[in-house]
Amino acid sequence: MRKVINSILGGLVLLLADAAVAGGITPAAQRVFVSIDAMNVEQRWPAGEHVLWQNGMPDGKPEHGNGKHTHCSAFVAAAAKNLGVYILRPPEHGQVLLANAQYDWLASEGATKGWQPVRDAIEAQARANRGDFVVASYRNHHDDKPGHIAIVRPSEKSDAAIRAEGPEITQAGGTNYRDTNLQRGFAGHPSAWSNHEVRFYAHVIPSGK
Repeated sequence: MRKVINSILGGLVLLLADAAVAGGITPAAQRVFVSIDAMNVEQRWPAGEHVLWQNGMPDGKPEHGNGKHTHCSAFVAAAAKNLGVYILRPPEHGQVLLANAQYDWLASEGATKGWQPVRDAIEAQARANRGDFVVASYRNHHDDKPGHIAIVRPSEKSDAAIRAEGPEITQAGGTNYRDTNLQRGFAGHPSAWSNHEVRFYAHVIPSGK
């Protein structure tokens, strides 16, 4: 009897281990987000202040133009640069309206730099869990108003939760979040999630990063 029980328990352990590998967060993904979380997005890239895009520190320069300037696109560009990934960034494009430009660039030129379009939010979460650099991008319908972009972070949330509120993200913006869901992070653009206007792209992290 004891051998039978041990055999059953052993089978359950293997089954659970296989499930964890299939749906869990890989060590590669954990390493990526040790780097990204170390950037301290909740303390840097503050809305309403001009910042150095590479590190999010205010530089004392005045902001130009209307509205409260936010730095979602600068943060994404800085995180990508730290991981050896190129996404449109200064000096190729200024910080103003950079998120809209990144959306267009990903769709038109991103593939030449290793970016792959991702089918949907569930696949985006899976790619982030695997250790890829994944972004969620939205373009404003008006060329003179900002869009939004964020980084999809690893999470073991269910497919049902992803369908309801989107994958987990890290972002700078009107509010900077180390960890929130896409629906909350993109709340300043209500149609982005509800109308399925967010596009996802993934990039494999270069070896050694």
